Amino acid sequence: MRVKSDIFLRIALLVGDGLVLVASFALAYFIRVHVDPRPYMFESQLFEFTIEIVWLVPVMWIVLAALGLYKKSVFMSRSRLPEVGKIFMAAILSVAALIVYDYFTGRNLFPVRVVALLAVVFSFVLLMCERGIVRLVARQIFKKNYGTKRVVIVGNNKNTEYLAEYIASTPESGYRLAGVVANRKYVPKDLKAHQYSSLKEALRFARADVVFQTDEKMTEYTYKQTVQRHLLYYFVPSETALSSHFGELELVGNTPAVLVKITPLSGGWAALKRGFDIVFSVVAIIVAAIPMMIIWLLLKLSSPRAPAIYKSERLTRYNRRFLCYKFRTMKPEYSGMTAEEAFDKMGRRELKKRYRRNGDYLADDPRITKLGRILRKASLDELPQLVNILKGDISLIGPRALLPGELASYGDRSLILSVKSGLTGFAQVSGRRDISFEERRALDIYYVLNWSVALDVQIFFRTIAAVFRGEGAK
Repeated sequence: MRVKSDIFLRIALLVGDGLVLVASFALAYFIRVHVDPRPYMFESQLFEFTIEIVWLVPVMWIVLAALGLYKKSVFMSRSRLPEVGKIFMAAILSVAALIVYDYFTGRNLFPVRVVALLAVVFSFVLLMCERGIVRLVARQIFKKNYGTKRVVIVGNNKNTEYLAEYIASTPESGYRLAGVVANRKYVPKDLKAHQYSSLKEALRFARADVVFQTDEKMTEYTYKQTVQRHLLYYFVPSETALSSHFGELELVGNTPAVLVKITPLSGGWAALKRGFDIVFSVVAIIVAAIPMMIIWLLLKLSSPRAPAIYKSERLTRYNRRFLCYKFRTMKPEYSGMTAEEAFDKMGRRELKKRYRRNGDYLADDPRITKLGRILRKASLDELPQLVNILKGDISLIGPRALLPGELASYGDRSLILSVKSGLTGFAQVSGRRDISFEERRALDIYYVLNWSVALDVQIFFRTIAAVFRGEGAK
């Protein structure tokens, strides 16, 4: 199972950065009003000012992410210079973003210019201190081998020897040597116990999270093996091939390595997306609480002995299984069955081919109750999945959650399962049930490979439009 240390690290940074930015602006305002002896011609509203800043923290997170400040390669680098410059720029841009917001909304956040100037200084200093503390704590945790990524190094190259020695001797880097697949001359003498004869053997026994490849032999095979197991893949390029146009260049010690990403949805962007999911699901659950209670009551009244909530085992990122929650829309006697099993039970086997040929949909599906048709029409049956979003099982937006049995027919399942499944997604808003299984699969793969914030925003608003038009699962 993939180590989640990067996610926890980025969450710590997001929380810490948010608190520091709010504190920095509030402190700047407080000093101007209560410490600076010069008179001021405005009413002190420290609490209202702080609340405005709290609501704008997500904007500041986006600024920090855009500058690469949630990349592990920047945060854990031995050199602080790249981070110092980026943090200073982030402090300036955060204040600039608030000034633009203030100008267009007329909120009068900065009654005097010195507040903005002090906010830049405090943001820079406190961000540096906060990130230094998080870095120190992370390194101490890594030294105790908690949260480290287990590394397998592949390749007959001098970089294999260097990386093996560096990772074995530097646990605070966040890596732990699990195996080396190389000729004996490229394996340090004191690390011979980590040597494997083949990549297949290493991946079977070393429980790897990351694969570093240091030569250019069988790169396609190595890459496919890592993708199928949902591992990170780094390629260490030769001097002639040293470039980052096909991935993200990082330094592991003093060795350049290219992280070949399956999807852009990783690192800081993944953490930001998770933060949005939490906020959205909490707000949505509060807003939808009464409608959900009414639906639950109607379902219990219509079938007192049947559960109102249907639980189905689905797959999400890294092939993890979870229980997907939905309001029950099928008749109790067919609940929990596959479509084929249900049609066989009711003696209507001719519906099986028609159901699959029509993209897993029948307009007159005999399994669905009258109330279930209404819930599906309005997509209300999916409201309980807000709990799945809050738990982190799925995201608001992502590929359709697969049933375990669908893996056999999903040829690109490794790609699909590289990101969290979603309540809604590109395939769902591109025709809902009017497109074939193959088309939905192609759209899901496109989403994984071409994820962007703009694409998520587009899908979000298209989902709202589809729901209001009554284009649910029917």
